[in-house]
Amino acid sequence: MTDIYDLLDKIQKKPGLYLGTPTITGLYMFLNGYSYARQDQGLSLTQQEQSFEQFQDWIQQRFQVKATVSWAKIILLHAADERSGFDLFFDLLAQFKDEVTHLKAQTSAA
Repeated sequence: MTDIYDLLDKIQKKPGLYLGTPTITGLYMFLNGYSYARQDQGLSLTQQEQSFEQFQDWIQQRFQVKATVSWAKIILLHAADERSGFDLFFDLLAQFKDEVTHLKAQTSAA
């Protein structure tokens, strides 16, 4: 079974295969469908999915947004267009994963 970060890696490499046109909105809608399908099947959140759930809060803190707006809309506000928003998402995701990994390492060492 493919986990969320593995799936996102595949989407980044071949976005046309999964989304048609690589857009931040298309990616957001795809991930909502993925989440809905897993919930509909009664599948528990994986460790990666639990980690990714923190992405919304991280994006809001990163861009100092207090309003309830999706991470996709926040990213799109800081991108030139849908395609550059798609690319920016993956840059931000890499930063997010690095920070989460760093925090886990600090917690384990303490």
